[in-house]
Amino acid sequence: MKQKNISIVGATGAVGAELLRVLESRNFPIGDVRLLASARSAGTKISAFGADHPVVELTSTSFKGTDIAFFSAGATRSREFAPHALAEGALVVDNSSAFRMDEEVPLIVPEINGASLLPSHHLVANPNCTAAILLMAVNPLRKLGTLNRLVVSTYQSASGAGAAAMAELGEQTAD
Repeated sequence: MKQKNISIVGATGAVGAELLRVLESRNFPIGDVRLLASARSAGTKISAFGADHPVVELTSTSFKGTDIAFFSAGATRSREFAPHALAEGALVVDNSSAFRMDEEVPLIVPEINGASLLPSHHLVANPNCTAAILLMAVNPLRKLGTLNRLVVSTYQSASGAGAAAMAELGEQTAD
């Protein structure tokens, strides 16, 4: 596969950090890496792919030369900045709730319905983290027969509240 220039919106958050870790562990063919976040995070550096990469402030001009833009900074940021990434020709993979209910945007869990993604799809949503994990368990069961009813209870983890909540949980656990 040809190297891809990537941008990660929300790179300093818990999901952004995990995305970098996964891309690196899977030897994703990375060209240029652009780490985007708020103005207060700009200037920090994040180590990935054997180098330190500066975090830069997210702006409407952040996506020039981007092949794939991963968004994980909330629905407001996705709605505001995804159109700019699309205008630059990037494939946008959105992790927020911004486009999940849009009938024109495919809702994809690669291991389940990744084959339904078409070259014409330039904006892709993924379900809530709890739903995606649940689907990974339920999908094989669906292949065995009909599911008539599914009762699920979930308690959102601290990670859903972001890096500050994760740090607070760590401190409380240590105390």
